[in-house]
Amino acid sequence: MEQVELIDITKSYDKQKKVLNEISLSIEKGEFFVLVGPSGSGKSTLLRMIAGLEDITDGTLKINDKVVNHLPPKERNLSMVFQNYALYPHLTVEQNILFGLKAKKVSKVEQQERLRETAEMMGLSELLSRKPRELSGGQRQRVALARSVVSQAPLCLMDEPLSNLDAKLRANMRVEIRRLQKRLGLTMIYVTHDQVEAMTMGDRIMVLNDGIIQQIGKPITLYNEPANLFVASFIGSPKMNLGKAKFSTDYKQLIIEGVLPIEMDPLSVSERLKDVNLTVGIRAEHIFSGMEENATHYLEVVNVEHLGNETTLAFDIGTELWTAKWPGQWMINVGDKIPVRISVEHLCYFDSDSEELLKAATAGKSQEVVAI
Repeated sequence: MEQVELIDITKSYDKQKKVLNEISLSIEKGEFFVLVGPSGSGKSTLLRMIAGLEDITDGTLKINDKVVNHLPPKERNLSMVFQNYALYPHLTVEQNILFGLKAKKVSKVEQQERLRETAEMMGLSELLSRKPRELSGGQRQRVALARSVVSQAPLCLMDEPLSNLDAKLRANMRVEIRRLQKRLGLTMIYVTHDQVEAMTMGDRIMVLNDGIIQQIGKPITLYNEPANLFVASFIGSPKMNLGKAKFSTDYKQLIIEGVLPIEMDPLSVSERLKDVNLTVGIRAEHIFSGMEENATHYLEVVNVEHLGNETTLAFDIGTELWTAKWPGQWMINVGDKIPVRISVEHLCYFDSDSEELLKAATAGKSQEVVAI
């Protein structure tokens, strides 16, 4: 069942430049849907339009099959968590959590019952008498989440709720929000500029840039089959390695950035790849360490990052900086020339002019796990 449906939604402040351009998508009941994109892409504006905090210039917004374009926020049966928490500084944690229920004139008995359940769920039972200034950033965020949860609204909107937290707390809160969403069966629309958050939390992701949808799909689909160069460079950490490429006249080699030849089977080159200005891409984990007998190239290391569980290496490939990511600890130094293995099966092909994907990599995709 579609809980939220956007049909050709457009937003313009001056009737000239469109902040959002004909956005159409459907969000299913119980889905965790993530809007991701760089700053200024229009994702927060779109969320505020769903909430009723921004007017819709053109198009139709439906919630539960009902057109809500002109309904005020209080009549849309949703809750929202803001980036800056939006807590009342003069109220206690308990008063902040119950503020919306009091406005709706929910009975005091039901208020206290919902408060007890929500406070236990969010780990706030010992903090109910404190003011926001006495709380840490993570605790304030939990209060904002609790205020949303206690409303029992089936649709929850979140606008970059974790951006003010430190890295460790952000990772913990990602797990907690996802667990909470599944437990309560909420439909959640979550805005972030952090593609790691998008990949780890979303059932589906919409990548937005300059007010235009770039791609909608499951996180692993966007990772393996990016629709265009923007998605390829935005989704994934580190981003996909990209470089301009040309085939040799006999199609036995693909030469990347004029310096990196890749051996090809001429019969494997499809017609749609010929006579096109090509850009190719390869993920960092698909530049493998090579041994003397199977190395395809020797590359000079220009940077090394030792992360403990993995080692990240950087190489100059023509005008591009490419990254390799290897599991484990590798005692490699800047300036070393090391053997690597790069195979054509891991390359994605893009049209440099239209920037659209022509052919996804044929190897390296995730495998389906069958439960025993």
